[in-house]
Amino acid sequence: MSADETQKPARAWQRMLSGRRLDLLAPSPDDIAIEDIAHGLARVARWNGQTSGSHAFSVAQHSLLVTDIVAHLHADYDATCLRATLLHDAPEYVIGDLISPFKSAIGLDYKAFEKRLLAAIHARFDIPAQLDPDVADAIKNADRIAAFYEATLLAGFSVAEAEIFFGAFTLPKMLAERLSDLVPLPANDAQSAFLQRFDALARR
Repeated sequence: MSADETQKPARAWQRMLSGRRLDLLAPSPDDIAIEDIAHGLARVARWNGQTSGSHAFSVAQHSLLVTDIVAHLHADYDATCLRATLLHDAPEYVIGDLISPFKSAIGLDYKAFEKRLLAAIHARFDIPAQLDPDVADAIKNADRIAAFYEATLLAGFSVAEAEIFFGAFTLPKMLAERLSDLVPLPANDAQSAFLQRFDALARR
């Protein structure tokens, strides 16, 4: 290897299928496309792929689930709030879905990178950089509810074990029945559903 080759800086950008080149260290809203996000999230597995079913349970499908929960529990939320919910895990289209214990082991640098990318995503899609605290709390609560059902129905957790990590919830009957019927979607179906939901919210 030549001296010039050893001195080249490490590549810190990713080429997207849309043709955009996303700088991972300084992400620009101009380099973010919803098509790239949907494609990536539909191919990132929740629970490190350790779920039952013929297909992985994708982050795209999880994002749709969390959006359904927020919409059901907060019927007054506008399209911007629901777009923020749908995109709450959007950075994972680039960085993948690291399980929480591993995020803790990596430390704050990882979280800072994740927040920087999410801020660029919010800017791209006209979502406030800082969400209203009530909206942020609602998304976190819905995220825990979704995780509880995913854990118990797909990832092999007992109810008692899931309650330790995610809490216990009393939900409206219609919502609880809907959440009790989780079936992992093929990647292309999850991608299409994600894009359809985003487009529907963009038109509201």
